[in-house]
Amino acid sequence: MTISRRDALLALSVSPLAACLTLPAQAQEAGVPLAATGAAEDGLPTQVWAAEQRLKWSGFAVERVTFESQGVQVVGNLFVPEGKSSLPAVVVLGPVGFVKEQSPLQYASRLVREGYVTLIFDPRFHGESGGEPRRFESGAEKTSDLSAAIDFLAARPEVDAQRISLLGICQAVNWVVEASLVDPRVKSVALVAGHYLTPEVAEMYLGSPANVEARIAKSKAAETRFRETGNADYIHIVSPSLDQPDPDALLRAPHIQMFYIRWADRNPDLAHRGLWENRLTAMSEHLIWGHRVDLALPGVQTPTLMIHAQNAASGPELPQRLFDTIPAARKTFVSLGEQSQLQFYEDPITIDQAIPHIAEFFA
Repeated sequence: MTISRRDALLALSVSPLAACLTLPAQAQEAGVPLAATGAAEDGLPTQVWAAEQRLKWSGFAVERVTFESQGVQVVGNLFVPEGKSSLPAVVVLGPVGFVKEQSPLQYASRLVREGYVTLIFDPRFHGESGGEPRRFESGAEKTSDLSAAIDFLAARPEVDAQRISLLGICQAVNWVVEASLVDPRVKSVALVAGHYLTPEVAEMYLGSPANVEARIAKSKAAETRFRETGNADYIHIVSPSLDQPDPDALLRAPHIQMFYIRWADRNPDLAHRGLWENRLTAMSEHLIWGHRVDLALPGVQTPTLMIHAQNAASGPELPQRLFDTIPAARKTFVSLGEQSQLQFYEDPITIDQAIPHIAEFFA
C-alpha cells in the first residue's frame, strides 16, 4: 500500500506522541512548565499594545492576534497595509526554536511596506502561544500551524484568499516545503538562507554519521520517557557560557552562541524581544536531524523562490543541488553573495536585498 505525504503527516498528528501533546492537564500533573500566557516572566507584555491591541503608523498597522491550531491558542502579530482590501498575504516562519520577535519581525516590517498583509506568530509550544510540553520542536506540528495560519488569513477582510504565500527562514524552509505539499492554498513559497535538513547537513553540523546516529538515538530515548512518564527532558539550544561549552547543545558554534544567548535575557526593558528560551525538548532532536527535505523537494509543484549566500547555512553548493530537483514550472534561485547566515536574521542591508526578490516573486 502506498501512503501519500499528506496521509503520513496526518498520521503524525494522531501518533502516541501527538496524543500526549494534547493532554496539558497530564503534563501539568507531571510537573511540565505551564504554557506561556502572553506575558514575560516578570508580568510585562512583550509589546506595549494599545487598548485595542493595535498599533498604527503611516501606511500600515500591527495587530496582536490569536487563532487556533489543533485546538491550541496561537499568538501572532499581523501587519496590515492601511486602507486597502483584497491584498496578497504572507506567513513568515523562522529558524529552529524561534519566536516571532526574532527574524520574522524583520521581514514582516518590510513586506507590509511592499503591500503584503504579513503574519508572524509563535508556533505552538513556543513563546506566547500555548501547547505542552514547552519548547517542543516538530516539523509536523509547525506544518499544521502554517495551515491554521492560512485559515486565519483567508478569513480576514483585507486578504485575497487566493494569494497567500509562505516565507521560511533558515530551518523553517523545511516546514514551508512540507506545507506546500499538503495545503493546495499555498500560492508560492520563498526559502531564505535555508538550513536544509538532509543527512549531509546533519553530518556537517554534528561532525560524523556516528555522531548523528548517537544524537538521534538519545533523542528517541527521551521521547520514550516522555510517553511513559509525561516528563520532558531538555537540552540547551546553545551553551549558556562560551567558557564552558555544552557538548549536548543543539547548536555549538561560538558565533551562533553569541547571537542567541542574548535573547534569553529576561530584563524587563528587553521584553520586546519576546519569550525566547535557551532550551528545546530533547525528544525534538531526532525530528530535526532525522528529517529529509531532499526527499520532499522533488514533489514540489508550488512556485518556489530560493535565496541563499556562500556563507549561509547548508554550505555554498547543496542549496543549488536541491533547487535543481524541484519540478515546479516557476522557480527562481537568487544568490546574494558572501553573506553569513546571521546576516539574514538581523542585518538590514542583507534583508533589504532579499525583500525586493521576495515581493516581486510573490506578486
